[in-house]
Amino acid sequence: MARGRGLALPSPPPPLLLLLLPLLLAAATRPAAAQGNCTCATNRMTLCRADGPGGRCRCHLPGADAPVDCSTLTAKCLLLKARVRAKSGRALVRPGEHALLDNDGLYDPDCDRDGRFKARQCNQTSVCWCVNSVGVRRTDKGDLSLRCDELVRTHHILLDLRHRPAARAFDRSDLDAELRRLFRERYLLRPRFVAAVHYERPTIQVELRQNASDKAPGDVDIADAAYYFERDVKGESLFPGRGGLDLRVRGEPLQVERALIYYLDEKPPQFSMKRLTAGLVAVIVVVVVALVAGVAVLVITNRRKAGKYRKVEVKELGELRKDPSL
Repeated sequence: MARGRGLALPSPPPPLLLLLLPLLLAAATRPAAAQGNCTCATNRMTLCRADGPGGRCRCHLPGADAPVDCSTLTAKCLLLKARVRAKSGRALVRPGEHALLDNDGLYDPDCDRDGRFKARQCNQTSVCWCVNSVGVRRTDKGDLSLRCDELVRTHHILLDLRHRPAARAFDRSDLDAELRRLFRERYLLRPRFVAAVHYERPTIQVELRQNASDKAPGDVDIADAAYYFERDVKGESLFPGRGGLDLRVRGEPLQVERALIYYLDEKPPQFSMKRLTAGLVAVIVVVVVALVAGVAVLVITNRRKAGKYRKVEVKELGELRKDPSL
């Protein structure tokens, strides 16, 4: 019996192709996965797209072309500039001639290519002032001719906190350990830059210290860590998908209700007394008026008393002259 031609079966793929097939499939699906997970873990204000080499995720701030490093905190100067630009359609808040910037002063800063504050800031106006490395004003205001020779570094930051009433005081050691863990894990700050933690119920103080010589490339700046912490306390977290602080000490919630931030620079600020604020002038005027009024009342009272004494003396002298027994 003659055999007919059978169907030709495909030859099995070579073993090397079988090994490379999973890798090829993974590489083909990686851009789609990156597109779905393309977010910045440390900055929710960024705009991210998977358009980098090999579909890699790249993020940048609104109005800025420079990419953001999402493996660390974003510099405070860049965050302030992004906040100002995010207020599109609104009138920008311009600091008044004698206004002092508080620890969250919002203005449109000038940043260098590394994201640091430039020494002189003008808020896009003709009124300028000098700032420290945190962006806080440290001189009187002037015009465009104002010179700021150097950016003075803020090397010591004091976070003065007050927690809400609790059933009992927190253990100092547990509180110290929790706050150090917070700055190490959430704000990526090296432990040696958290100098001290103080506690006297209900006040908590955290000292951050970082000299220019101590800061190595890649280290988070204490100014950026303090700003991220401040935004967390205010319920305006910069981290994506996270709310405010959820601090717990041995299971007990630690709720911060007030935060004051003090900055100490390597050089003292250069404010003069030539320009007093309107409020201070008003206080001085009120005090002077009160002093003048007090002196006037005292003088009038003394004169009235002296007049009464003179009248009594004259009356007694007249009676003595009329008395026949004398």
